[in-house]
Amino acid sequence: MSEQTFSLQPFSSTKSLPNFKIVGNIARNGNQLAIRYMLEGDLKEIVIPPPLNTPSRKHELWEETCFEFFLGIKNFAQYWEFNLSLAGHWNVYRFDGYRQGMQEETAFENLPFNVQNQADGLILVLDIDLDKIISAEQAIEVGITTVIKDRNGEVTYWALTHQGAEPDFHLRDSFILEL
Repeated sequence: MSEQTFSLQPFSSTKSLPNFKIVGNIARNGNQLAIRYMLEGDLKEIVIPPPLNTPSRKHELWEETCFEFFLGIKNFAQYWEFNLSLAGHWNVYRFDGYRQGMQEETAFENLPFNVQNQADGLILVLDIDLDKIISAEQAIEVGITTVIKDRNGEVTYWALTHQGAEPDFHLRDSFILEL
């Protein structure tokens, strides 16, 4: 099993950044992947939709507060984007290369994740079996990201690292964790 902790950094911009901290851990045991995000700060400052009784696959989740991660097979151009909404909606997209050939990944019929609200933040936990898209022997590279939308409609972009002049979570140079 390999496990790593992470701390996301906001993309430097002229916008005022919320006083938040986004940390967590990611682990891979065979082809089981577990990721845990912890958002710490004053949650009244950001848009958090109420949880849904029947969450479903939904597009363009990145337009609101959304936890994301990008997963690529080492030495291959293909990669996947996983989107997790605090309301419970989710989606997975497959790309043939950098922003090329985007398709909804139909290998996943749902993403079972849990959001726990706490007094000083929230926790999002996802456990997923990757057997449907990769083999357990393949090394993966991961980029972990988050989009935060505040009450004024301003959006900030958080990632392990920012490699471009603009926030761009798809750059393979930002998939810096290897599992």
